[in-house]
Amino acid sequence: MTSPSILVLGAGELGMAVLRELVALAPQGTRIAVLLRAQSTTANGLSELGVEPLAGDLQNDSQDTLAALFAPFDTVISCIGFAAGPGTQCKLAQAAIRSGVKRYVPWQFGVDYDVIGRGSPQDLFDEQLDVRDLLRGQQTTQWLIISTGMFTSFLFEPSFGVVDLAQNTVHALGDWDTAVTVTTPEDIGRLTAQIVLAEPAIANQVVYIAGDTLTYGQLADTVDAAMGIQLQREPWSVPALLADLASSPDDNLKKYRAVFAQGNGVAWDPAVTFNARHGIAVTDVDAWIRQHLTAPATSR
Repeated sequence: MTSPSILVLGAGELGMAVLRELVALAPQGTRIAVLLRAQSTTANGLSELGVEPLAGDLQNDSQDTLAALFAPFDTVISCIGFAAGPGTQCKLAQAAIRSGVKRYVPWQFGVDYDVIGRGSPQDLFDEQLDVRDLLRGQQTTQWLIISTGMFTSFLFEPSFGVVDLAQNTVHALGDWDTAVTVTTPEDIGRLTAQIVLAEPAIANQVVYIAGDTLTYGQLADTVDAAMGIQLQREPWSVPALLADLASSPDDNLKKYRAVFAQGNGVAWDPAVTFNARHGIAVTDVDAWIRQHLTAPATSR
């Protein structure tokens, strides 16, 4: 029996988290490689991890060139997100199918696109459904989709505006009862490695994970309690966010705000998740706050 081989596409925040956990958890003899642009400086620390760097350009290489790069591997995991540009996700899925790899894990580390459906405020999501249609419509390559929700840190990104500590304000996307699922990149990396390496192999299904699922009201309460402060609370209604998007239709952050405010496919019960079923501890929002944020001195 030959040793398994895994190729990760990209070594950004999520790609590096996946690579570290694959190295830690994979059976001895597993070939673990990462596809990077030839000039990438990220490759410098990868050899110390035991990860083999391969040169390739996921945005500009042809589908055939990428298929040839993918072909020697059993599993390909895409950690290349929307920043790669429109059409990239479909090109990578088509290259994976053409390559004949046993299993492909597309960049779907986010929301439940099946529930959201086509025509949502975030038009980038339609391509994610195209990828699902491509993979479900063939039998050559097994596929595995891992739904993670939003990165936990994004709730606290000042430009996103949900938790705005500088303004001592929390905004609800939709209303205070709208829920959101979040997971840290570190937990996504660890759980992705466990899901990919599971025996018997998991394939041709959507697997849900979650660090936390909470409403925006619960988020505000959690921030207040963890940091010893009292945030002002301002809801951003769906009509207001859609109107805001209509005035700036190319603004990606406004697209995300609107689609999360609608509340469809952006949250799921933690009980259905891989981590809950297997008793794997994860970082919830309260723990993330205590690890990453410091309360203002005046509130102590």
